Amino acid sequence: MAAEPADAGSSKPGSSMADVYEQGELTPLQRHVAFFDRDKDGVIYPSETYEGFRAIGAGVPLSAFSALFINGLLGPKTVPENEKAPALKLPIYVKNIQKGKHGSDSGVYDANGSTDSGHHGASPAQVRGLFLKSLRRSSRSMPTLGLML
Repeated sequence: MAAEPADAGSSKPGSSMADVYEQGELTPLQRHVAFFDRDKDGVIYPSETYEGFRAIGAGVPLSAFSALFINGLLGPKTVPENEKAPALKLPIYVKNIQKGKHGSDSGVYDANGSTDSGHHGASPAQVRGLFLKSLRRSSRSMPTLGLML
């Protein structure tokens, strides 16, 4: 009797989500979140978000809080319509990350997860706009930051 491929008949939620990496080019937003998909299976669990935050130098408390907060808010929005999210696992599906956009988004990514600039990443004008918006909101902005823009 022949052995089944590892993913055949898998009951692991999102096991078919890894095809997001094989279908061609990712949107800029998908590329952004793919960093946190540590095992590249197309699904980001809180443990992977935690590992990603630790990899960029965040401390344990911030990494733990961020993992629960981000996965708790984005996960339910990204679950494919034909699947049910596993209880209490809070997965984020890379393939559907554009569904997690919210009203206070920066506007760098459009509804499809692409950038308005038509290339990979934010345009200089978009980045400048983000910094200026941030500076206006912050009463403790660094005076020299304005000189760099």
